[in-house]
Formats: sequence, C-alpha cells, structure tokens
Amino acid sequence: MEPSSLATSDSWIIIVLGSCTRLLNFLKHQWSAPLPHIRSVSATNRLLAALPRKNCEQLLVNCEQIELIFGEVLYRPKELIPYVYFPIGSSISLEMPINGGAGLEVKLIGNEGMLGITLILEVDVAPFHALVVGAGPALRMTAPLFLRELERSVALQQELKHYLYVSMSQLALTTTCTRFHVVEARLARWLLMTHDRAQSDHFHITHEILANMLGVRRVGITKAARSLLKQKLINYRRGDITILDRVGLESVSCECYQADKEIYERVLG
Repeated sequence: MEPSSLATSDSWIIIVLGSCTRLLNFLKHQWSAPLPHIRSVSATNRLLAALPRKNCEQLLVNCEQIELIFGEVLYRPKELIPYVYFPIGSSISLEMPINGGAGLEVKLIGNEGMLGITLILEVDVAPFHALVVGAGPALRMTAPLFLRELERSVALQQELKHYLYVSMSQLALTTTCTRFHVVEARLARWLLMTHDRAQSDHFHITHEILANMLGVRRVGITKAARSLLKQKLINYRRGDITILDRVGLESVSCECYQADKEIYERVLG
C-alpha cells in the first residue's frame, strides 16, 4: 500500500475513534443524569419528592399520568379501591355521605398527598366518597402494583405511615372546625386550602358543591361568599373564583388553616 493511502486510512481511523469516544461520553452522561420527566413529576407531588431518588423512580415506572375531570367520582364508599392517585395540579375531596345523599367533606387532597392511603393498612375498600373538585393532572397506579412497591420499599412505607398519621390528625381537626367555627371562617379556610393545591389564583367551584362539602345550606354559602366579596378578598362569578387578597383571607379564616399546615410540616416537612 502506498504511503498516501496509509495516511488516508489513519485519518479515517482517528475520525471514527473520535466519534465513538464522543458517543460513549454522551451515553454515559445520559445514563447518569436524572430522568427529566421523573424530576419534574416528583417535584410537583410532595410525597414523591420526599422519597429517595431510587424509590421515587421505581414507583414512577409503574404510574401513568392522567387528567382528572371536575366532578369525576374516583371512589365510592364500600367499593374496592382500583387505583391510588398522586395529584400533581388537581385536588380531590373526601366526603362522608349522609343518608345516601351528598356528604360532608372530611379532607381535601392535593399535591401534598395521595388518595388510597388506607391500602397500607391492608384495607382495600374505600371508606369515603372521593370527588374531583379541582381538575388537573395526577399520577395513577393500580392497587396491586402499589402494594407490591410498598412491600419492597421501606422508605415508601415510612413516608406513607407518616402521611397516614397526618391525615388522621387533619380529619380530627376538620371535625372540630365543622362543629365550632362559623361558615365565613370555614369558607375562607377552604378557599385557602384549595388555593394552595391549585397553585393558581383562579379555580372553579359551585355554590352547591361548597354547601355540600361544608355541610350548610346554599344560602349560607351565598352569604359568606358575599361577605368575602364585599371585603375585596375574592372575586366570584358563576362558579369561577379568584383570590384577590390572600393575606386578608388568612385573617378571616379560622385558626384551623394554619394548624392544618403545621401538622403536615411538623411530621412530613
């Protein structure tokens, strides 16, 4: 082979080796870098974000992202739990039905928690009516897959035991609030809780649903909403609510709003 041919061959070998090296470095970086969709999803659900990365990624592999629809019923009492849900930008109301009709809200779930926590007690029957009151994205996982992940992840077990304790404490707080506090203060508390979970100043809710959840007549909700409107704390029109003055709304709310947040932060924060 002539010298010029050898030089040409050597040049091609150098080029190919250089390309392979760059490709290997790129793949190495990709394999070691955090998965972008996992990072963004876990960061928007506080329970998932608190898990060690390996546990979080393993859980997310078995999840699907869905859109929850306003007014959608996810659970009915005494029926088997088919899925667990981790809200991202949505909210779910847990209600206790009364006389087979509309129920009283006992807990509101958003991106700080999950729906289906009773599965960790080996109870696969829903205790409450679960209604979507804030449309938006959520992660969904079948109950069998969730139980499998729960069995093999000590970190997940620990996190959800703490969340169960928080949920029980918040249920007791809501019961006390319903019994002793006036409608306007309770409505302000509920709007603040929804504002936190919606991550937006605007959200949709009807007088009828609010009345059912707070356990009062619609006229009571109308009167309380008008008072908040008059104080320029909110804007309300045909079910569309805008928070105008959050600080003012907190001053009108009962102390249960802050107590609810403190329970969560003390145990899970």
